[in-house]
Amino acid sequence: MKGNKVKSPLRDALGALSPSLKRAFFFSLFVNVLVLAPSAYMLEVYDRVVNSRSHKTLLMLTLLVVGAYALLEALEWVRRQVMHDAGMELDKELGTRVFSAVFSARLLNLPVVGAQALRDLKVIREFLPSQALLAFVDAPLALLVLILIFSMNATLGWFAVAGAVVQFAIGVVNERRIREPLLAANRSAVGAHSYAEGVIRNAQVIESMGMIGDIHKRWMGRQQDFLIQQAVASDHAGTNSALSKLVQSLLSSLLLGMGCWLTLKGELHGSGMIVASILGGRVLAPLVQIIGSWRQVESTMEAYKRLDGLLKEFAVTEKGMSLPAPKGFLSVEGVLAGAPRSSVPILRGISFKVAPGGSLAIVGPSASGKTTLARLLVGIWPAMQGKVRLDGNDIYQWDKEELGPYIGYLPQNVELFEGTIAENIARFGEPDALKVKEACRMVGLDAFIEQLPKAYETQIGDDGSFLSGGERQRVALARAVYGMPKFVVLDEPNASLDEAGDAALLNAVKLLRTHGTTVIVITHRLNILGAIEHMLVLVDGQVQRFGTCQEVLAALQSPPPTSQPSNQQSPS
Repeated sequence: MKGNKVKSPLRDALGALSPSLKRAFFFSLFVNVLVLAPSAYMLEVYDRVVNSRSHKTLLMLTLLVVGAYALLEALEWVRRQVMHDAGMELDKELGTRVFSAVFSARLLNLPVVGAQALRDLKVIREFLPSQALLAFVDAPLALLVLILIFSMNATLGWFAVAGAVVQFAIGVVNERRIREPLLAANRSAVGAHSYAEGVIRNAQVIESMGMIGDIHKRWMGRQQDFLIQQAVASDHAGTNSALSKLVQSLLSSLLLGMGCWLTLKGELHGSGMIVASILGGRVLAPLVQIIGSWRQVESTMEAYKRLDGLLKEFAVTEKGMSLPAPKGFLSVEGVLAGAPRSSVPILRGISFKVAPGGSLAIVGPSASGKTTLARLLVGIWPAMQGKVRLDGNDIYQWDKEELGPYIGYLPQNVELFEGTIAENIARFGEPDALKVKEACRMVGLDAFIEQLPKAYETQIGDDGSFLSGGERQRVALARAVYGMPKFVVLDEPNASLDEAGDAALLNAVKLLRTHGTTVIVITHRLNILGAIEHMLVLVDGQVQRFGTCQEVLAALQSPPPTSQPSNQQSPS
């Protein structure tokens, strides 16, 4: 029994553009007729004007060819505009889905370059109105021209077919020769771009420790790989493109010679040999354009494969039934979990409960799984086994747009975004001035903000680059408590705070509890325990201790029981 094929959103979206392709094909019929107007003008001038010596005929023919040129350019513009609109429709249909798929991949720490997927969509969108695609649209019309040549003379027709076969063979060879170097060049380009982005993000570290020289050498090595592979692909593509144009030129001339020979034999008459030469060039024109644009075609095919795979893997999930607002009852039930797509568990058999309005401090040595647990608690990562439930509902499956206003999360690595302080704290929704100020007061940030020239409308730069480490942490903390959510998870919230910041954090946790918020704090610094009710000790991904802070601290401080000597001998 064959398995069901995975639905392809990209293929469906492109399939929906078939009406645009049909309209472009319709306009191409007239374009391919009008493109012969100059040749028809030349023949008429030689046949009619030169023989008749009529100035009026020359004037009328000239006006006709000028009109044909104008109509040709108008139709070219129209069919390009049709395909441009199709590209915009594709972007409108898939833009949000691609962004969501990239976002989902990033949440799972998958090796997907986010900007690359967006560039792939751009490549496909720009291919639609390109000359390369229009050449594919024109290709079937070349068959009509070929039939017209056969109607003139079968020998000329077969001669044109032979030229088309040679041109097709050049195209196949071209595809095979440039595929591998072009793929390697694209991979190298992605790697070099990704490496450069990482270098730019860490510019301060590189500059302060004089690493720029060695870093530049490493980037140049990646860039050189890209340039070498691209040069190889360009050389192959250029050679084949030149050969393709040579075949087109030769075919036109040879058809002219063949037509002359047939005329001398009496098998062709009049200006047929010139017409055959012109039509022969039109038979090969689409193939020549396709071969000349093959690098763009190949890049678009690779972009399609990458984007199609991404959209298939991260399909849009339908929203489930709307759930009531949570009260904050947390239940962790036998959770076995690790990094996404990894079979190695980091957490093993984690179970505990926290009542609404309760608080829990999670402590433990480094690499014990605390941050992994935090990501499970807010529904970022899934569990291999077991469930993390909020008010009895699986938090990972809960619609995050619906749940988001009731959740506050401060990750270990603070992440802010370009915008104002108010926009960052209000989570880039419509800022509620009273809630923003209240959140800042809770974390002791209000005095600092009011000293700024633009106060809450101050731009913080990319990733909060205009703020110090402590200020960034407090802004992120204010974002976590904005609107007094029902469930808050803070991962190392005091890592960059001074004494005043610690005091403000302690006060914020107390205020959250007063308003009935369930608070989970992951920390190495135990001075926050004065505002926490329960404590969990996590060691090697397992719960070692759980209870009230006093009970756990007392158990940790008591010496381990010493083994009593036994008079019994162990069995031999």
